[in-house]
Amino acid sequence: MGNTFGHLFRITTFGESHGGGVGVVIDGCPPRLEITSEEIQFELDRRRPGQSKITTPRKEEDKCEILSGVFEGKTLGTPISILVRNKDTRSQDYDEMSVKYRPSHADATYDAKYGFRNWQGGGRSSARETIGRVAAGAIAKKILRQVAGVEIIGYVQRIKDLEAVIDSGNVTLAQVESNIVRCPDDKIAEKMIELIEQTGRQGNSIGGVVECVARNVPKGLGEPVFDKLEADIAKAVMSLPASKGFEIGSGFAGTLLTGFEHNDEFYTDENGDIRTVTNRSGGVQGGISNGENIIIRVAFKPTATIRKEQKTVTKEGEETVLAGKGRHDPCVLPRAVPMVEAMLALVLCDHLLRNHGQCQVL
Repeated sequence: MGNTFGHLFRITTFGESHGGGVGVVIDGCPPRLEITSEEIQFELDRRRPGQSKITTPRKEEDKCEILSGVFEGKTLGTPISILVRNKDTRSQDYDEMSVKYRPSHADATYDAKYGFRNWQGGGRSSARETIGRVAAGAIAKKILRQVAGVEIIGYVQRIKDLEAVIDSGNVTLAQVESNIVRCPDDKIAEKMIELIEQTGRQGNSIGGVVECVARNVPKGLGEPVFDKLEADIAKAVMSLPASKGFEIGSGFAGTLLTGFEHNDEFYTDENGDIRTVTNRSGGVQGGISNGENIIIRVAFKPTATIRKEQKTVTKEGEETVLAGKGRHDPCVLPRAVPMVEAMLALVLCDHLLRNHGQCQVL
């Protein structure tokens, strides 16, 4: 099922939404890195359900347990195993969905591929699988920050047609976390929250865009052909549940410009470093980081499971109707922010180690 991601910094996630628990095994983490469960828990708390009035009311502490790979507060260089136990499951909410396919969900495709699926909470297709990614991302962030001073900050840029204009070069984590929708524009954030609440009361859902910036990224990360840095980032974030689009730098808007308008001209700064005047490349040129901020955007579709009645079919192909039950986010964007940050961190950490192994051996 493609449960493993990465090359030198490699993670394997496990578990289902309504099983005993979910988690991750991290292989390739360098030894002697100081890491605590509190650092990992900080990121998991940003992802967990029930954190505000605009997220799913499922009540999970998502408390992490480090089972291996860390001793006396430092990594051993051996596999790190992290477990989060499921506690607040209500599997009976999904009884009807055991035979009826939820529109735009993974139910029908899982049956088509495997002929069998865990219908409780969506099983492996649930966004609860991302707990392992976020936990691993916390460690990747620590490595990037300690080795290169890299800072990764994500935020909600757009909810439906409500769009904020954010200064990606100066936005802070405190600004992002200042409201429950994780949009650092307070005026737009208030409107976003109101729209999400209104949509949820109607039994419906909405989507939007998460923007994420990585600052102080070293030059030289990425491989120039199949493992281009932006290609690996795209795969990483597009593997997240509900993701439907990816942009880096100018993205699709760059198609409206000419080459002269789009090119990032070079200059030498006061420290003698080669820089670019603009950053329409989004920090990556030729598949390799150029030292400028890496700026990406990820589009997330409206949550598939809604309470409105829709036409569907049973596993046997009989036409019927279904209104979703259970506890679901009317908008996944606020909780998707730490997920996007984690996937970007995993890619950058992996390429940092790969670059060191290939280019800094002598």
